[in-house]
Amino acid sequence: MSTPMLEIKNLHVRVEDQEILKGVNLTLNRGEVHAVMGRNGSGKSTLSYVLAGKDDYEITDGEILFNGEDLLEMEPDERAAAGVFLAFQYPIEIPGVATMTFLKAAMNAQRKSRGEGELSTPEFMKAVKEAASLLEVKQDMLKRPLNVGFSGGEKKRAEILQMALLAPQLCILDETDSGLDIDALKVVSEGVNKLRGPDRTMLVITHYQRLLNHIVPDVVHVFSDGRVVETGGKELALELEAKGYADFDAETAA
Repeated sequence: MSTPMLEIKNLHVRVEDQEILKGVNLTLNRGEVHAVMGRNGSGKSTLSYVLAGKDDYEITDGEILFNGEDLLEMEPDERAAAGVFLAFQYPIEIPGVATMTFLKAAMNAQRKSRGEGELSTPEFMKAVKEAASLLEVKQDMLKRPLNVGFSGGEKKRAEILQMALLAPQLCILDETDSGLDIDALKVVSEGVNKLRGPDRTMLVITHYQRLLNHIVPDVVHVFSDGRVVETGGKELALELEAKGYADFDAETAA
């Protein structure tokens, strides 16, 4: 049996004086799409930040293995080079930095860390053109400064384009449906679905079931009070939509 792509074992995390994650256990196999659902404050986004290597989170117990390697020993840039990608809930605008310049720098930084040569301009342009065509990203978006003046849907689509170009093994989507109307949600979800594959694993974090109508998960986990309290198939998301989180909060308190 192959090694799981991601194994999280008894993960405890503090921020300042507050324990946020209280013994998280998750196993994600290659090619699977897992959804983590839970109300605000349950610890979902903290999990995504810890996986990406964000500062200010103190791991007090547990381990995270990525393809059998200790993820917690890697710096954020090393995690990115190894194939970990985090799509943020609110992508930031970077005035003065052209989108194309950013994409080329990101791709070449990743290649350098893997001991590969930099892309030539024609190679880079070909890769961007192919990915933009696949994801239906308009060329005028690529000519603007990164995320500046983008709508919520455009910002999310630009991140999906980054994901396509960097070709990560593990994609973490942190509430990627935040601030999107239903049309933008469909467009972004279609982009994500086009990047699904047998060698790519996705962790989709949300508290709305509507996203999972479009990005249908293999496994759904319910977070409450910093831990996983229930795991099931896609029907679990529908149950949450119908009943809410109260029953699961009661399980946590029991």
